[in-house]
Amino acid sequence: MKLYAPWEKAFSRISTPFEHFLHAQTTTGIVLMFMTVVALVLANSPFADVYSHFFHMKIDFAVGSWELSNTLHHWINDGLMAIFFFIIGLEIKREILVGELSNIKVAILPILSAIGGMVLPALIYSAINYGSDGAVGWGIPMATDIAFAISALVLLGNRVSPALVTFLVALAIVDDLGAVVVIAMFYTEHIQYLPLALAGVMFLVMVGFNRVGIHMILPYFIVGLFMWFFMLESGVHATIAGVIAALAIPSKPKQAPADFTQHTKNLLEEYDNYRVSDEHIMHEKQKAILINIKDKIDAVGTPSARLEHDLHLPVALVVIPLFALANAGISVDFSSIGETITTPISLGIIFGLIIGKVVGIAGVAYLAIKLGIAKLPEGSTMNQVFGIGFLGGIGFTMSIFVADLAFLGDADMIFQAKVGILSASLFSGLFGFLWLKYVAKKA
Repeated sequence: MKLYAPWEKAFSRISTPFEHFLHAQTTTGIVLMFMTVVALVLANSPFADVYSHFFHMKIDFAVGSWELSNTLHHWINDGLMAIFFFIIGLEIKREILVGELSNIKVAILPILSAIGGMVLPALIYSAINYGSDGAVGWGIPMATDIAFAISALVLLGNRVSPALVTFLVALAIVDDLGAVVVIAMFYTEHIQYLPLALAGVMFLVMVGFNRVGIHMILPYFIVGLFMWFFMLESGVHATIAGVIAALAIPSKPKQAPADFTQHTKNLLEEYDNYRVSDEHIMHEKQKAILINIKDKIDAVGTPSARLEHDLHLPVALVVIPLFALANAGISVDFSSIGETITTPISLGIIFGLIIGKVVGIAGVAYLAIKLGIAKLPEGSTMNQVFGIGFLGGIGFTMSIFVADLAFLGDADMIFQAKVGILSASLFSGLFGFLWLKYVAKKA
């Protein structure tokens, strides 16, 4: 059969949700890298002032006497990034229900390694910044950028086992969950309890939708939007609403898979009964059958899986690139870069991400395996886990996000943090990739 366009070959390939997830994260990593370079070039070009003013221009929403006014930078970090956190919530939920985190025997190694990879960097940063104004940034080196880390691992191809890729994914998901908890608990200054209570009511409404079997996306979207607004007004970072909303999205199908199989077979047999002269024009009955099949597919699928699949591309191509463009642009004065990179904030982040992550991830994994608590991922070696520890030191997206919250309003501290994050992430990514490619051997 002749294909109309080259991209239609995609129909012949079936990807599992996990494979689609890896592809989406790899795409995100590539686009993120490109936009980071663009942001750095703009911030150090004659267009630097235009670049800065663009993201600090005010965007207002007003209804009567009510007004919500923020800069474009703020809307990206508090608004669009809520969608990114919603995806994180869906990924965490999937991993716990049906993924690697659903089996405690398999999950114990990435869980323990992720905890080690969060606690040790925070302790290293705190030790370097103890007693200073920068001490509040202890949460910055705790994060791992899942997109960059997975991109580096996927580029290695068959040099790493599928189980090692799965280990990194599970570790990064636990790491994301830890970052969400840290943001919610420690980077919220003033809480307004009435809006917070209203956000809780909105969540309960969404849970109610789930319990009564509502699978349409629109009701969840509308109530979720109100929950985001109330969370914004409460003082708790609004992006947390994205994670919480994801927990309420249904993860069970409306129709049993077994019923779907037989019903679809019957419909396909009926579809083949109609013959038409032109191979590109369907009979009206065939169109009706296809619509029926689509409805059945939606019924046997779940809203959470559908949203995770549908939102990955917009997040990868719009949300994350805009975040990088708005946040990664730092004006580098090479005459004073040595002075900046040796400030306690930068050093705390660099040592936290490079040393803390490696020792925390690989060290805890080694102890857990030696103590018989966990087993190495199939087809992998401790040498490779050591390389994974370095990839875990790519902090980027979440680290920058936490830095903006920790040092809110202090441009100098945010600058020092970003220099540390970019330096450590670049070193960790390159060293981890080269270690896994040329030094670590596959089992």
